[in-house]
Amino acid sequence: MLNTPRRLAFFLPNTFTALNMGCGFFSIILGWKGEFYSASMLLVLGAIFDSVDGRVARLTHTQSAFGEQFDSISDVVTFGVAPAFLVYNKFFVSMGRLGLVTSFVFLLCGALRLARFNANIDKVSSDFFQGLPIPSGALALVGLTLFSLEYPQINQFSAAFVVYVLFFAFLMISNIPFNSFKNSVWVRSHKKRVLFIIFLLFILTLLKEQIMIGSLILTYVLASLLYFFKNKGALEDMFQWKSEEDDESGDNT
Repeated sequence: MLNTPRRLAFFLPNTFTALNMGCGFFSIILGWKGEFYSASMLLVLGAIFDSVDGRVARLTHTQSAFGEQFDSISDVVTFGVAPAFLVYNKFFVSMGRLGLVTSFVFLLCGALRLARFNANIDKVSSDFFQGLPIPSGALALVGLTLFSLEYPQINQFSAAFVVYVLFFAFLMISNIPFNSFKNSVWVRSHKKRVLFIIFLLFILTLLKEQIMIGSLILTYVLASLLYFFKNKGALEDMFQWKSEEDDESGDNT
């Protein structure tokens, strides 16, 4: 049997995952009540918990198949259902079926993104994400919501919001590589500069979260798209793998 400290070590990352799910659940409740700012900020908090649980698991050497599945289920709630519900109640509730379908497509693409990630977890390089990660997609919707609260005059452009939500939905299921910066040579060789930039962005986000959250996600996405199209020849086959059936047929020929 595992001793008590070891049991606590396995329990700790799952606690952060549960907190992540709790943020998604309470965000849905607050979004239903029309408290869009609080609902949005809960999803930001959920993203922080989501970034912590994996790191805690690696630091404590408690990675497990159970933890991976629990994390994915939690992400569906917090970064799939909750943001889809948020934008529906904020922007699409008066649009009828179009609003319902748009919100659902985001949820569906997020779920597909997580399922593909789990299926290909041993194939994808840690340097790049296959498609936009679902927390980034969710934060893009959070950024739009917060920006509309700061500048309510944009709420009249609901048709543009449909395009915006669908754009991020399809980015999640695309094969476009998004840099994870986990093994970035530039980051490693400029650690002090990177820390200063992170600290500066953190302070700016604290001061003006209504603008900064959406701006950071848009900057990351646009920079990733620019990098992809500039280096398309070298990157377009990054996520093409031979299936086991192809390998077996190749051996038989």
